[in-house]
Amino acid sequence: MTILDSQTSTPIALDRRFVLTGVGATLLLGLAGCGTMQTPTGSSSGASSEGTPFLRRIREQYGLPLMSPDRTLERAALEQSAFMAQAGKMDHTTGPGRDFASRVKNNGIKGAAAENLAVGRFGMEKLFDMWMASTGHRNNMLNPAFGKFGLAYTYDASGERRYWALVLGR
Repeated sequence: MTILDSQTSTPIALDRRFVLTGVGATLLLGLAGCGTMQTPTGSSSGASSEGTPFLRRIREQYGLPLMSPDRTLERAALEQSAFMAQAGKMDHTTGPGRDFASRVKNNGIKGAAAENLAVGRFGMEKLFDMWMASTGHRNNMLNPAFGKFGLAYTYDASGERRYWALVLGR
């Protein structure tokens, strides 16, 4: 890449990598300084472990194999819960490139997968009761093809509501 010196009109050769690095760094600094978005708080850590007894009870009632927590699925669930908390809405798609299929691919999840979402001021027991009362959510949790899961939540900026995500996979 070549630019002209503004004072002498002499061509100056620039290394492309140097220019792109500078542009990228400038954009990142600009984004870092943008304080208009509220940061979600209280992201879960280990929610999958807390959810294990609930899923165990549900699956045992239907004679299904138990499911085990999975870090990759939990990471995908935490990503989704944080996206929802940031956006302030419960939705499987929270922006361009933020749909379920993209999250599955970007997190390296192989094979079939499903996602249950919820938002509210409640704990695990009510969460799983609500999902069991919904045909689609119940079918996801009772799908015998799924043997692993990741569960996460993120509080909204007010700290009042949790955005929940359960990702199920093989």
